[in-house]
Amino acid sequence: MAFLTDSDKQQLREAIRAAESKTRGEIVTVIARASGDYFYYPTLWAALLAILAPLVPVGFDISFAPLGVVELQLVVFALLTLVFRWPPLKLKLVPRSVKQQYCMRRAREQFLAQNLHTTRDRTGVLLYVSVAEHYVELLADAGIDAKVPAGTWDRIVEDFTAHLRAGRIATGFVEAVHAIGTQLAVHFPAEVANPNELPDHLIEL
Repeated sequence: MAFLTDSDKQQLREAIRAAESKTRGEIVTVIARASGDYFYYPTLWAALLAILAPLVPVGFDISFAPLGVVELQLVVFALLTLVFRWPPLKLKLVPRSVKQQYCMRRAREQFLAQNLHTTRDRTGVLLYVSVAEHYVELLADAGIDAKVPAGTWDRIVEDFTAHLRAGRIATGFVEAVHAIGTQLAVHFPAEVANPNELPDHLIEL
């Protein structure tokens, strides 16, 4: 998976370093092709349509001989199961609320996996992007959320989501990192001792 070029990744790395040089905060960026495989939904749709398949010859006076009802259902189920596994189509079969739940869970897993909860001042920020679902989430540790005004992160996420839908992933990342860094610099300015506690490179899942 390569949604960003090497040049894009270097630009993002430099943006993170520049932002973190002015704050005690730590910014971690993660990108995933998708937040789940959504295996069951294509299968459920294929099964439902296979059950309804015998209604087609009855309603339109079409003969599928020598196939019987069960054989027709099995053929339809097998074909639709394969067709519905095509990623763009598969995602359309998954309810939006389900995709959101998968993305939210994956983002929180990454927050812990990348050790954002272990920073010295609880000032870790995760910028999580799941491309297939056009999903962006920004998770900040307790030390940050207590000071940053409500709605600040929402605006950054909205701007990034617009870039993501337009295919401007690199631009979205860099602009979001700059915006996050600006907020962190205001509320958590850098000190003389300002160790880099977490990785600056883009983490690809």
